Amino acid sequence: MHARVVAATAVAVLGIAAALLSPISDARAGGTGEPTVIAHRGASAYAPENTLASIDKASQLGFTWVENDVQRTKDGELVVIHDDSLRRTTDVERVFPGRAPWKVKDFTAAEIARLDAGSWYSPAYAGTRVPTLTQYMRRIEHNHEKLLLEIKNPELYPGIEQQTMKLLGTEGWLDHSHLGRLIVQSFSADSIRTVHKLKPAVTTALLGSPPVTQLHQDARFTDLVNPSYGSLSRGYVAAAQAFDGPHGKPLRVFAWTVNDAATAHKAADYGVDGIITNKPDVVRSALGSD
Repeated sequence: MHARVVAATAVAVLGIAAALLSPISDARAGGTGEPTVIAHRGASAYAPENTLASIDKASQLGFTWVENDVQRTKDGELVVIHDDSLRRTTDVERVFPGRAPWKVKDFTAAEIARLDAGSWYSPAYAGTRVPTLTQYMRRIEHNHEKLLLEIKNPELYPGIEQQTMKLLGTEGWLDHSHLGRLIVQSFSADSIRTVHKLKPAVTTALLGSPPVTQLHQDARFTDLVNPSYGSLSRGYVAAAQAFDGPHGKPLRVFAWTVNDAATAHKAADYGVDGIITNKPDVVRSALGSD
């Protein structure tokens, strides 16, 4: 194992040197085709994020992979929303003016179901609701989409990993035909380690940029490493891909959040396997992706 760590670190150093000495080309470093394009919080540049409308819009644009965020209500319902506060993307201040700071965990599912999660984005989406994870999974299934599911702020919701896996199983997403359509990710290594222990067959992803010297440990429970594009280098991507994950395949790298053609080309040149974007059509057009 030590030898593999040394080798991967060497790959990173050599890759960084190569990036400094050679011009950016139009081809992926790995030579395995264009990266997968993942619609971030749905097609969130064109519809309110993390809503059914946003995943419908992604489907209408021809994208099968979407990303979302999962948190938990006061009474234990899993809901799809990014922030741990309802303030930014709903009218919670108007509906519940005396409940600051309006944390998701302090409201029941019935209270959250009353909120308008679309007007902040556009009057055209007035009345859009915060979906429960059950509602969201059923729409994903209806649209024949694939899901990169983020367990958000797991430290706020003890046991959310078990609850999420149970719900996915109830909705039929842990059978063989669905496992290829699902990735579960988090910024918390402990959370992803828990998911892997609970359901070893599920593909997992660790958000962020763990040090190369840490990757041999992370590769025991994660199949992907998903860093911010601003932290990327060709060397880091190559170093990550030099490790095999828990399912015996090289670690993959999905970069976020890339919303313009120039950055998409740069990320693709570094050899990433996927690009997470609010504007999937812009990335697809830039890279010629399907």
